[in-house]
Amino acid sequence: MSLLIIAGLSKSYGAPVLQQIDLRVESGEILCLLGPSGCGKTTLLRIVAGLEEADEGSIRFDGAALAAIPVHRRGFGLMFQEFALFPHLTVAENIAFGLQMAGWERPRQRQRVAEMLDLVNLEGYDSRSIFELSGGERQRVALARSLAPSPRLLMLDEPLGSLDRTLREELMGELRRILKRVGVTALYVTHDQTEAFALADRVGVMNGGRFEQIAPPEELYARPATPFVARFLGLRNLLSGEVGSDGRTLETGLGRMLLPEAAPVGPHTLLIRPEIGPENIGGDGDGGRISGNLTGAEFRGSDYHLQVTLPRGDGEELELDFILPTRHRRSREERLPQVGEPIRIGIDKSQLVLIPGDL
Repeated sequence: MSLLIIAGLSKSYGAPVLQQIDLRVESGEILCLLGPSGCGKTTLLRIVAGLEEADEGSIRFDGAALAAIPVHRRGFGLMFQEFALFPHLTVAENIAFGLQMAGWERPRQRQRVAEMLDLVNLEGYDSRSIFELSGGERQRVALARSLAPSPRLLMLDEPLGSLDRTLREELMGELRRILKRVGVTALYVTHDQTEAFALADRVGVMNGGRFEQIAPPEELYARPATPFVARFLGLRNLLSGEVGSDGRTLETGLGRMLLPEAAPVGPHTLLIRPEIGPENIGGDGDGGRISGNLTGAEFRGSDYHLQVTLPRGDGEELELDFILPTRHRRSREERLPQVGEPIRIGIDKSQLVLIPGDL
């Protein structure tokens, strides 16, 4: 049985914030709540923590209903974007604070603090002032303090949000390693897809107080379930289309595309994945082809990011994005077209993902 079970959870502040949320989290799982600001992910976290009450629905943890259990008796840990460390206490004293509140004896506190410092790679920092630490080190102390009492569930709300990009990327993998080493079950809130993908076992994408999709990161990226999920993950190549009677072709404003597998007849949204190789440029893919003008080409180290503008059947223009790995750079004789020149790109069936319903 799932460790955390949320059923039919709703919350409004005049307008709906959460709408009939259903969620199951397994023991030892890291589940990331991903979505834009205002989608309800922090409200959901606060309701699970007991800091707010739901209007309807139920939450069960390890088989027991949480509604009647006060915050301090739930045994959950909380970690927020603001470090919330006590400036007048040392690193060790900050980590031990929750243990003192729980009535641990001093020898046991010292042993646990040493274990936590080792876990977050801050051995020897026990007597340091908070003001002697970098932002990343302070966040490690905050994590150690949250983990010290061995919480049954750890909830993290944008814990890396106040750090710069370089430090955030450095800590992503480290944070997952620490959480997995401890084996704690975690709910992790973020609006950063890279952060969610690096940390999570599963990602729940939220929009307007509902889950659009819950899946492992690889599945989420490979097969977004809705146009919103695709766009939120930065996948912009979306077209409306109609699957023909054979179930194998899709008529779009760019022409006919051949599908990798049979699909139900009717309206669909087509995602053209952006990843291409040199053989796609100027060629014909087994799924179809597009022809337009190259209106943007950016070199980003490992990749070229290409923007292609092409006319649709309704007289409007459409912009599509493609990514060509730098290692596949063509020779001078087979150069990429220059910005402003015509370009043809073959589309492989493996690039096509059908999303149910019209765009």
